[in-house]
Amino acid sequence: MTRVAALDVGSSSIRALVFDEHGRAQPGDAHVTYDEFDADKLVDACRAVLAQVGDYDSVAVSCFWHSLVPVDDRDRPLTHVLTWRDLQGSEPPALHGAGYHRRTGCFLHPAYWPAKIRRLAAEGVHATRFLSFCDYLLLKLAGDARTSVSIASGTGLFDPNALAWDGETLDAIGIDASRLPPISGEPVLGVRPAIGDGACSNVGAGCVGRRRAAVMIGTSGALRVVYEAPHAEPKDGLFLYRVDERRFCEGGALSNGGNLYDWLMRTLRDFDAAALADRPAGGHGLTFLPYLGGERSLGWDPARRGTIAGLSFDTTSDDIVQAALEGVCYGFAEIVGAMTEIDSFVVTGGALLANPSWIQILADVLGRTLEVSGVAEGSARGAAVLELERLGLPLPEAPIARLVEPRADRHEIHLHARAEQRELIQSREAT
Repeated sequence: MTRVAALDVGSSSIRALVFDEHGRAQPGDAHVTYDEFDADKLVDACRAVLAQVGDYDSVAVSCFWHSLVPVDDRDRPLTHVLTWRDLQGSEPPALHGAGYHRRTGCFLHPAYWPAKIRRLAAEGVHATRFLSFCDYLLLKLAGDARTSVSIASGTGLFDPNALAWDGETLDAIGIDASRLPPISGEPVLGVRPAIGDGACSNVGAGCVGRRRAAVMIGTSGALRVVYEAPHAEPKDGLFLYRVDERRFCEGGALSNGGNLYDWLMRTLRDFDAAALADRPAGGHGLTFLPYLGGERSLGWDPARRGTIAGLSFDTTSDDIVQAALEGVCYGFAEIVGAMTEIDSFVVTGGALLANPSWIQILADVLGRTLEVSGVAEGSARGAAVLELERLGLPLPEAPIARLVEPRADRHEIHLHARAEQRELIQSREAT
């Protein structure tokens, strides 16, 4: 019987599970959380969780997109692992924004590599080459640093249609392809080069095809579709990455999701999360711009910050939390408006699956029935499914746990509240 160990490296936790040849998770998973981005400590954590899950035939890796590890001529990290959240002091190169987006599917935003590489050079960090964390992980686990087209497509240096590094962008930041990892999806000593965690999440939750979207909230948030096509053009405000050589991953990302909820818990502490969906929609009188970590989709403005308008002495912590979660949902609604082909939505991601009130609010905001994923670890399952697919094994459909129906009266209220949010954004931009 084929057994695949799925190693899921998220932006705040690492998990390992073994899946059988039918795509079923086996007992005995291992899990660790972290808040320190030391590359070698993260490698040690990956080794530790893999050591706890028993025997397996191969390792399939899901890993967070956009990470950067500059290394010296002995492949030693020169900084901590830089992630999409490292925005300070990063200025994108002087490229034509629309042309860059059309070529790479990415944006001139400091979440991506071009701005980070320029910042490192300005700080005097002389890297021999640049790796994603998962490339560095493969180097340490199997002795060879290579990157998949999926991980490469999240760097901002890659052309997802040409399946090659983008020469115009490399010229703009003053490096050549010899300082980047070779692109290959072939395994090394039984370890497959990683796939981006967002793409794995879609596959694991059964969201494949242009009309079936995964709505995910983990540390951050994203709404994505995965589809097969020989060529694709990125849409305004939306990213375009790769799953593999046959499939694209398209959608929008929010920088504020589970991290925003954690901030609310730390800051307000006393609120009733379970009852939020039963409170009157918009009854708090607040407009919450949830940009505590800057903005990605649709405006891609890293300088945008959070705002709470309408505060009074009558405002409660429940009011603020409700307005914050609604504000995140309004961001998803803007992404849906840019993706006109979607027929069905599957809810996934640890922060969203753990919060039924947030799911109900999202259904009300979108005015759409939501399918709640029955897969507890979508990214891990997706990595295993992709590996089993390469082996030619048939796979069962991903289970759906339940449906959540929208409430029409609340949807109408949210339409007005979304308009108020857009007006507040425009007024702040005008000042």
